Amino acid sequence: MNNIQWVELIVFAFLFLVVTVLGFVASRWKAGATLDHLDEWGLGGRKFGSWITWFLLGGDLYTAYTFVAVPALVFSAGALGLYALPYTIVVYPIVLLPALRMWSVSRSRGYVTPADFVRGRFGSPTLALLIAITGIVATMPYIALQLVGLEAVLRTMGINGSGIVGHLPLLVAFVILALYTYQSGLRAPALIAFVKDILIYLVIIVAVIYLPSKLGGWDHIFNTAKDTLAKPNPNTGKPAGSLLLTSSNQLQYATLALGSALALFLYPHSLTSVLASRGRNVIKRNMVALPAYSFVLGLLALLGYVAISAGVKPLTNAATGKADGNTIVPLLFGSQFTSWFAGIAFAAIGIGALVPAAIMSIAAANLWTRNIYKEYIRKDATPSQEAKQAKLASLVVKLGAVLVIILIDPQFSIDLQLIGGVLILQTLPAVAIALYTRWFHKAGLIAGWVVGMGWGLIMLYGIPNPATKKLHFGGSALPLGNLSIFGWHPFAGTGLSVVQIYPGFVALIANILVAAVVSAIAWALKWNAGNDETEPEDYHADEHDENLRPIGVH
Repeated sequence: MNNIQWVELIVFAFLFLVVTVLGFVASRWKAGATLDHLDEWGLGGRKFGSWITWFLLGGDLYTAYTFVAVPALVFSAGALGLYALPYTIVVYPIVLLPALRMWSVSRSRGYVTPADFVRGRFGSPTLALLIAITGIVATMPYIALQLVGLEAVLRTMGINGSGIVGHLPLLVAFVILALYTYQSGLRAPALIAFVKDILIYLVIIVAVIYLPSKLGGWDHIFNTAKDTLAKPNPNTGKPAGSLLLTSSNQLQYATLALGSALALFLYPHSLTSVLASRGRNVIKRNMVALPAYSFVLGLLALLGYVAISAGVKPLTNAATGKADGNTIVPLLFGSQFTSWFAGIAFAAIGIGALVPAAIMSIAAANLWTRNIYKEYIRKDATPSQEAKQAKLASLVVKLGAVLVIILIDPQFSIDLQLIGGVLILQTLPAVAIALYTRWFHKAGLIAGWVVGMGWGLIMLYGIPNPATKKLHFGGSALPLGNLSIFGWHPFAGTGLSVVQIYPGFVALIANILVAAVVSAIAWALKWNAGNDETEPEDYHADEHDENLRPIGVH
């Protein structure tokens, strides 16, 4: 505690206090008659306009992961870390039409979660339960990722330690987050997102202009990064990374970018922000405007190279004795900016963690309430009871994420998100493809989910990381030579054996193939397909949302 950076901490605490006040005030902002209804608490009354939705989605999708993990990966691996840039560009044209369809049918039928849609589309509570569980489990590491970013800032300011006491500031921050989220619901992160995004744009504009001029220009920065990344890692004897992609990681880069793009709007928190908008035109405008954040993301990623040029060395985690790569960007800001502006930068990262964590916990709570509690525990739950259950569930989700951080110390926080991405990708056939066709049988979708989920986790478990001495879950790069299909290694001994691929993409292909085969068998045998509650007009709901009243989930 003797190394606390007091100026940075005071600025950080002041801005944190500002957003805390906004979080509690948000309960009266654009409020309906009561917050004791899931539509009001969990979806903000479904009446957010274009600007609010833009800030909400931006705060939801561009998180502490953006600020901390992506530059940390570029710092350690080079060009591969830039995969986040193309994936956040291609995602919007991919999801535009599905998002519009999901909004329309959800507004017409009163759906709150993607599992609600699956339940109504296929009449299968089992399939809906699997989608709900997947969403909750995949969201948990994503929330933990935000905590990693916040804790990296706290460590940089000198607040460090181990055990419960060492994590006390983090616990205090999330108790405050839990309280205003409990009271205000989705309105809290929607309002705070305005502050978060203003701070982010301010910090990044200053960083990309000021830091290169201070460090000798971009040419010097790239040359330094190139030479540093080419040096062999002492644990592997191979270069740590490269300024350009290599023949072995180009396929991984492409599949990781595409797989991440397909996964992004399958996450419950992404769909929550979409469903909270007041009309289809709002969604259309946002799909056009949101790539502005991708430009900022590209500038953020380059800070990994800037940190190399600045000679930044990551802090050592007091609990594990290992270097914490997540502290790279906070240390860069702390060493190069004046104290007061470093405090603003730290606040931008910290608030960038709180906003998405709040939305994610609300989305997970909605899944629990609608698709587990109401479906299996209390079928006659009133809207008030649903809202109460969701509020309590959001507290439990946040507590679970904090425990993940206290008990598990990931080398790079990006690994947490990559695991969640592999999981959530397996819901694509039941959620996204089902918006356009009911050909997939519910039995086929369940079988595909089991295969995709199981194989995806097996592949992730079998990936080591010699650089960090991790034997399992060491990253997202699977060499094709290690790809096994019931013990058969199709690429072993070939020139492609060293080429790497994203395991989530492989698992998704297996998922779709199995779902198609089992569906064909099910239709041939005339198995019961379930009851589809949706109507054709649900997919083209009236733009004038004041004439659209949700009619509830049956």
